Amino acid sequence: MTSNTTATGNVKTHTVVIVGGGAAGISVASSIHKRDSNIDIAIIEPASRHHYQPGWTMVGGGVFRPEVTSKPMSDVMPGFVSWYQQPVTAIDQDNNQVTLGDGSSMAYKALVLAPGLELNWGGIEGLEEALGSNGVTSNYREGMASYTWDMVQSLKKGRALFSQPPMPIKCAGAPQKAMYLSADYWLKHGALNNIDIQFHNAGAVLFGVADYVPALEAYIEKYSIDLNFQSTLVAVNGPAKTAVFRSTDGEGNSQDREVSFDMLHAVPPQRAPKLIRESALANEGGWLDLEDDTLRHKTYANIFGLGDVSGTGNAKTAAAVRKQAPVVADNLVATLRNQPLEAAYLGYGSCPLTVENGKIVLAEFGYGGVLQPSFPKWINDGTKATRAAWWLKAKQLPTLYWHGMLKGHEWLAKPAPRSTGN
Repeated sequence: MTSNTTATGNVKTHTVVIVGGGAAGISVASSIHKRDSNIDIAIIEPASRHHYQPGWTMVGGGVFRPEVTSKPMSDVMPGFVSWYQQPVTAIDQDNNQVTLGDGSSMAYKALVLAPGLELNWGGIEGLEEALGSNGVTSNYREGMASYTWDMVQSLKKGRALFSQPPMPIKCAGAPQKAMYLSADYWLKHGALNNIDIQFHNAGAVLFGVADYVPALEAYIEKYSIDLNFQSTLVAVNGPAKTAVFRSTDGEGNSQDREVSFDMLHAVPPQRAPKLIRESALANEGGWLDLEDDTLRHKTYANIFGLGDVSGTGNAKTAAAVRKQAPVVADNLVATLRNQPLEAAYLGYGSCPLTVENGKIVLAEFGYGGVLQPSFPKWINDGTKATRAAWWLKAKQLPTLYWHGMLKGHEWLAKPAPRSTGN
């Protein structure tokens, strides 16, 4: 890694400091560098491995091997940045500084916040202790998707529960993807008629964009899945193989009920990291308080954000990051040059809903659920399941992630002009 670090006492200085070295942090660093290679960029990221999280669903369905979803962080960290392998413990937005885990401070001219979100495993009583045994699994847990696949293959009869927590969560379709891939395996191996599949969704609808619901409902019927809306997983007892769901009616009355299971795919509630949610940078929900179009902070003009930490109303997916990174890069460079912000993000998100092994409903939409198709019709035929979309997800997107997005290649990601984003 190159380093243009200057030290004043115990304070290092970089022009741009990026908090987070996941999909968002590395992509935006590459996009900034693409626009001006002279900008001094630091990335603060404590992790030693970088994960392609969209692949975990495919591992849980027996499609990908686990090792293809992870690389050493040193392999993907751009050579033009200064990488600090530490956590950020505090942000002093009034004095343009952050504090690192070793107690040192770092000053910046512009700050990009991309720390992702926090999986609140403790938000469901008994879940964390139960994971990895007695049929309790989660594709959201690093390394656990392989156990999901083991359970799918071994289950011949009984009850399989799939849960989805209250929104917002990363990749809102992922809880369903796990269920559809599992059901497809059981169907093709003659076990489906002996398995009671239940989907417990804390929300009131199957999917937040109505245009895609009919295609999903057809698969719900095909797999004879029992839908339970406004049903939130609140407790798990692994040894007893029981789960407690809290059902809420239209008047707000709630009731707990215990359901036995042979397999449980659980998804924890999610929230912004403490660094953000307990700071002055958060909105009322605890997420990073950004302008919807520019992705600049609503109060601090030299702070930008993107990725799962964002409080904007888009789906939290890697595809959203692909569209956000060029917008942040354009507007951050403009800020450094005292120019007006002209790039707009229109809320794009994509959710490849794996409804069976070999077919996907490719949901592409923006703010307000407005459809935003970006692929040719032969790949994304409106709201139908297609084999071409599966080919894209299984064969093309991982390569585009590792060798395209992380390296600043902005495929189908040109920012909208801000005049259309207001």
